[in-house]
Amino acid sequence: MVFKRRDRRSALQAASEFVYPRGGWTRAFHYVKHRVRRLPDTPERIARGIGAGVFASFTPFYGLHFVVAAVLARLINGNILAALSGTFFGNPLTYVPIGVICLQTGHFLLGTKYDEGDTQGLMGKFADALRDLKDNFLALFTDRVADWHGLAQFYDDVFYPYMIGGIIPGIVAGVICGYLSLPLIRTYQQRRRARIKAKFEEIKRRAEATPAVSQTNPLGSARATGKDSKDV
Repeated sequence: MVFKRRDRRSALQAASEFVYPRGGWTRAFHYVKHRVRRLPDTPERIARGIGAGVFASFTPFYGLHFVVAAVLARLINGNILAALSGTFFGNPLTYVPIGVICLQTGHFLLGTKYDEGDTQGLMGKFADALRDLKDNFLALFTDRVADWHGLAQFYDDVFYPYMIGGIIPGIVAGVICGYLSLPLIRTYQQRRRARIKAKFEEIKRRAEATPAVSQTNPLGSARATGKDSKDV
């Protein structure tokens, strides 16, 4: 296949490169930056797409951020590829502060309490929710009784506050990133168009100068004179 990797990665390598890319986060950032700059679209649509991708990073739909970003970009007439690139705002280095901000904001808006030191309890709620999903799935094929207590607690204490609390920070971060990226993308595209135009003008100038050089070539004149003398 055309896009198949030659060296297949193991599950451990894929997980480690997700946390820390092979070339480092700096190289990954510059790669995404150059990809966004070269998108064939207007700066305004690209900036809106970036904002949509950044906003999607503040939603609790982990594993579906690409889908959320693409839908939002479509709704606000933004560039979908730029939106997918914007989701890299959420990465293993930023997931923790994003999650804390969203949970704090969500519990504040809902009038509930969030304990910053409840990290073990938070991870335990994730584990309980996953355990409920597994057990209830097995209950479809066995005589087990479905129990949704852990999943319900996870929804009330984590998912719903995270979803509500991520709206305001997500909008703020998306607007700021889109606003800051707009002049950078516009300047880059103008410079790129100027370089391409200058390159074509140079090629055109050389093409126009080539016939003139061949007409005034002294070697060509000498060959023509020698041929005329032989004929005489």
